[in-house]
Amino acid sequence: MAALRTARRTHDFTESVIREMTRVAREHDAINLAQGFPDFPAPELLKEAACAAIRADRNQYAITWGSPRLRDALVTKYLERYGMEVEGDREITVTCGATEAMAAVMLALIDPGDEVIILQPFYENFGPDTVLCGADPVFLPLEPPQYRLDPDRLASLVTSRTRAIVVNTPNNPTGRVFGRSELEAIAALCLKHDLLAITDEIYEHICYEGEHIPIATLAGMRDRTITVSGLSKTFSITGWRIGTIIAPPNLTGAIRKVHDFLTVGAPAPLQEACAVGLDSLGPEYYSGMLQDYRARRDVLHSALVDAGFRCEKPQGAYYILADFSGLSDESDDAFSRRMASEAGVLPVPGSSFFSPPELGRSLVRFAFCKKLETLEKAAERLRDFADGRR
Repeated sequence: MAALRTARRTHDFTESVIREMTRVAREHDAINLAQGFPDFPAPELLKEAACAAIRADRNQYAITWGSPRLRDALVTKYLERYGMEVEGDREITVTCGATEAMAAVMLALIDPGDEVIILQPFYENFGPDTVLCGADPVFLPLEPPQYRLDPDRLASLVTSRTRAIVVNTPNNPTGRVFGRSELEAIAALCLKHDLLAITDEIYEHICYEGEHIPIATLAGMRDRTITVSGLSKTFSITGWRIGTIIAPPNLTGAIRKVHDFLTVGAPAPLQEACAVGLDSLGPEYYSGMLQDYRARRDVLHSALVDAGFRCEKPQGAYYILADFSGLSDESDDAFSRRMASEAGVLPVPGSSFFSPPELGRSLVRFAFCKKLETLEKAAERLRDFADGRR
């Protein structure tokens, strides 16, 4: 019997390296600093609200594009935090995580043959999302260690086929928080060439330096920006899968149709709980979260430097992208797996954030969204690993 063929669009895909590394961590009983999920509990308020919603029989489909209460809470959030007026009925779509949000946006707005500019290093889903649309990803390398945007290099990539620019700030994996001048340069290109800005802002509340500026708030950008975010990182609920999209009404209709046929809707009781969190957790929650993450960042960064890695403290998000070339000339994948078996600490191979992958062969990414005691234990293992090499 002849082998059954698969769709050509999948032939260059691999499975998620990040999720694969979680399995490697389990195999070696290593501390998993690869996948970005917390090992500490979500706020008690959210857990109680989710239980209350289930007990109140909020167990059936919510409105496809999101429960009214959650959309109302998002309207309030964007107005109070960013001065950004949003129409909940016409501009907000709630999705099954920011991952589905980005896929729905791309499928709704990008045509085969279009080009999408992606800043790299990039979150590993952006390239495949583009390819699934039949479009071509075009990558703009940002130079380490600062990973600042070069407006001239960005402008040189724009062609008659360019449809959108994807921006992730605060950035995964670099931790960069793009500044106003960088975002204004992106906005100027979008306005000049009639492009869309598709932004991944899932780490919007985790900024240690600078400020998070939604591109949609810049002059002229409200009607051409699609803002993707969610509650996973803010409330430490990555398994709840509550993502959000803010888009102008003329784009939201198409996005909602794609979302409907992809997943129908996000979990109804968990939407209610997230609305409670947005309505009830005040500034002290966000400042406390940031203070805790800053302490975790400093513990891991110090441990990595002491162990011989070269890395900068991130400005936002909860990752450190580290250069291990001073420790080994192995590939990033081999080095990561050896760290799991010998150090008992597992990162993500850096090549998963680059195209071509070779650009990340001396890099690994560590996540510090863990309890301090977890990170202190990882720091001790990293010191032992380094001492064994000296």
